[in-house]
Amino acid sequence: MSNPEVKAFFDEATFTICYVVSDPATHHAVIIDSVLDYDAASGRTSTSSADQVIAYAKENDLTIDWILETHVHADHISAAPYLKEKLGGQVAIGSDVTAVQSTFKGVFNLNDLVTDGSQFDRLFDDGDTFEVGSIVGRVIATPGHTPACVTYVIGDSAYVGDTLFMPDFGTARTDFPGGDAALLFDSIQKIFALPDDTRLFMCHDYKAPGRDVYAWETSVAEQRESNIHINKNVSKPEFVEMREGRDSQLGMPKLLLPAIQVNVRAGHLPEPEENEIRYLKIPVNAV
Repeated sequence: MSNPEVKAFFDEATFTICYVVSDPATHHAVIIDSVLDYDAASGRTSTSSADQVIAYAKENDLTIDWILETHVHADHISAAPYLKEKLGGQVAIGSDVTAVQSTFKGVFNLNDLVTDGSQFDRLFDDGDTFEVGSIVGRVIATPGHTPACVTYVIGDSAYVGDTLFMPDFGTARTDFPGGDAALLFDSIQKIFALPDDTRLFMCHDYKAPGRDVYAWETSVAEQRESNIHINKNVSKPEFVEMREGRDSQLGMPKLLLPAIQVNVRAGHLPEPEENEIRYLKIPVNAV
């Protein structure tokens, strides 16, 4: 099994980890779950987080083949279009993004939104493969948090999006449109079926109670043994009951409304209106 080099970029404002995963033999690479900085109070964007990724890629002479999304994020805005402009690469996501687009087109009344996924360069189905230089990547559909969630397995590493958090923090919520706790349980079993020593990389970390540092790398064996929400001793009915009960107590992510509108468009902001200003919508009493 090949061992890609993994560089993590932690964005504390959104608790998001973006990864650059590269093949040491060929210097080809992918970027996973990028971040466009967004200040909700002012409505201003900046590219400081993405610029760190760009600097790393250039310093290490990396050729970016793919800019991958594990799902349509509800807690940060993707920097995929900006990274593609600066570094190249194809923007890709799971093929069930079309279901997410159809749902939120109605919520936000996005009359201009095409819901066939064509905003992305590639839609991955379960079992599809892609190349990172000499390393083969594989796509596992892992719905539950959202319908379009996928896990990318690259060599001895896997990038699970929000499906799992660190073992002391648990699992993803399933109360967004199209979420399903029973599906999430089944999806996690697919991840648990990977080799024990597979390196698992989280999309977020929030520091579990009692832990003083952020962390985002674990293993299949560690998750299967000690995840506080789902491990080898937790049954499916037990997990569903826990997950649904916990979800009913959670608040909305603070960037959900702007993030979803942008991320269903593959990270593209809405087109400027006649005054040359772009606008995001806030649905009142609708979500």
